[in-house]
Amino acid sequence: MNIHRETIGISSGHAEQGPTPVDAYTLDTGRGISIVVWTYGATLIEVLVPDRNAHLANVVVRLPDLRNYENRLKNPYFGATLGRFARCIAKGRFRLDEVDYQLECNFGGHHFHGGKIGFDRFVWNAEAERRGDELLLHLRLERPDGDQGYPGALSVETIYLVRGDGRLSFEHRAITTASTVVALTNHSYWNLASSGTVNNHRLALNAARVLLLDNELIPLGLPVDVVGTELDYTRTRPLADHRLDHCFVLDDAAWAAELFDPASGRFMRVLTDQPGLAVYSADGLTEPRVGLCLQTGAWPDSPNRADYPSSRLDPGAKYRHQTTHEFSTR
Repeated sequence: MNIHRETIGISSGHAEQGPTPVDAYTLDTGRGISIVVWTYGATLIEVLVPDRNAHLANVVVRLPDLRNYENRLKNPYFGATLGRFARCIAKGRFRLDEVDYQLECNFGGHHFHGGKIGFDRFVWNAEAERRGDELLLHLRLERPDGDQGYPGALSVETIYLVRGDGRLSFEHRAITTASTVVALTNHSYWNLASSGTVNNHRLALNAARVLLLDNELIPLGLPVDVVGTELDYTRTRPLADHRLDHCFVLDDAAWAAELFDPASGRFMRVLTDQPGLAVYSADGLTEPRVGLCLQTGAWPDSPNRADYPSSRLDPGAKYRHQTTHEFSTR
């Protein structure tokens, strides 16, 4: 098992953080799985796993260099840690304890993935460690009260953990100085073939309900049943050319999603403690369908919906979100 760190460049900087060195951490179990994470955006850059013939290849979509990651036109949040709130908050507004808050709007007239300068735009502090047969990378970020319009100073930690048995986990933690809303996630696009499109992949979701969204990705109401509809992935189905940009409801903690590439034999199972799974087939990217985004987390616009699972975080409480990807071959 091995941990390697190298500096890969200096960020361009912005109004909230000046130019800062960016490090790449490689966590290599030496037993068939290794990952590369950059401190810019606490971003997952590579996940190398074997196919059925033991050939290693990267199964997340990546960009060639730091400048491409900093370019929003070229980078639709590939592999980034998103916050303070992933997905949409309608009109960038929410009410908490009889106080109205207006957030930075960066997606039409809505707040999306944390705003114009979300957590994905910062260089995080990092520390790596080996713990038995596990390799861990701790990334930390501090954001002040009023950041992007949110109340409360927030202390955030994202932990990447890899094990030689083929498991990769993300854990997101946060504490606040004032009542606020929090919904963190990882935004990787998965391609188990390592190239081409995901059209030949097969997908199963442990979800019998979905939140229908309008054309601005704002939910229309309460979840609806998917069984027997075109959104029914309760049984494994080929992705083919089906367009997906939906938030599925996770009622069963046993597992969330299964993805399989018949050509390589790579199989990935996703487990999470979160109530929702946003599934996006990347049809709107410059290279359509290059990967499948499986984003675990809160339901979209939940700060405005008392009938949705709460995304509220109060002082003295701890936010925690854990997702695990298990890799194997068939």
